Amino acid sequence: MPTKILTLIQTRTGSSRLPGKVLMPLGDGTIQSKMLERVMASKLAGTVALITTREAKDDPCVEDGKKMGVDTYRGETLDLLDRHYQAWRHFGANFDAVVKIPSDCPLIDPAIIDRVLKHFLDARDSGHSYDYFSNLHPQSYPDGNDVEVMQIDALERAWKEAKKPIEREHTTPYFWDNPEKFRIGNVLWEKGIDLSQDFRWTLDYREDYELISAIYNALSPTKPLFTVENIVELLENRPEIRSINQKYLGDAWFQRHRHELKTMDAGTKTCSH
Repeated sequence: MPTKILTLIQTRTGSSRLPGKVLMPLGDGTIQSKMLERVMASKLAGTVALITTREAKDDPCVEDGKKMGVDTYRGETLDLLDRHYQAWRHFGANFDAVVKIPSDCPLIDPAIIDRVLKHFLDARDSGHSYDYFSNLHPQSYPDGNDVEVMQIDALERAWKEAKKPIEREHTTPYFWDNPEKFRIGNVLWEKGIDLSQDFRWTLDYREDYELISAIYNALSPTKPLFTVENIVELLENRPEIRSINQKYLGDAWFQRHRHELKTMDAGTKTCSH
């Protein structure tokens, strides 16, 4: 039987560093709508949905998703682990795996989503399935291409057992820090090169938005679904764009929680092919 995938994009307007960032304009739409276009272009993402909070200020996220034909589950504000688990139950408990993608990755490459999912699915088909699989632990892809996959029984176990605020708010640290409980896998950037500290097109700060807009405006007119390689080439040839958010390179949420994460440096078993 084919594996049924539910891809969830966590979104809300209440960012502390850049409030309302997911609804900021990009091209002829919003950050969120352009990201949805790219995620839905993935061949393996299955059913794509938004997960946001029950707060009234996030109603526009729901409406923006409706314009794209995307449904939304509304749940806890800070307990993202619960939000992912309850969304799985809400959308139908017949999905085999949940994919977590944050809404601050508006330029995510559909091919990267497919690459991560193909490794996850190939392992499952071969009888060596992973409970948790990503391209994030350890990092190697340019920041802004985060894909994490959780098998449902593992997600349910984490939902029941995780207690620390960091484990609830950020969804997956319980997997990272308990490799003895879960079969964990990771895919590296091609040729094993680590680009995570060299390039950043995730959205946290005003400068990130300026960079993302510059990339989008430069590439989308000729290739709407431009690739990560297209972005890297552009930034290498246009240092004035690349420098816009240079001061935030390496500024990922988990870097600020190194003291709370047991396996931050250890990483996981990797799969680089």
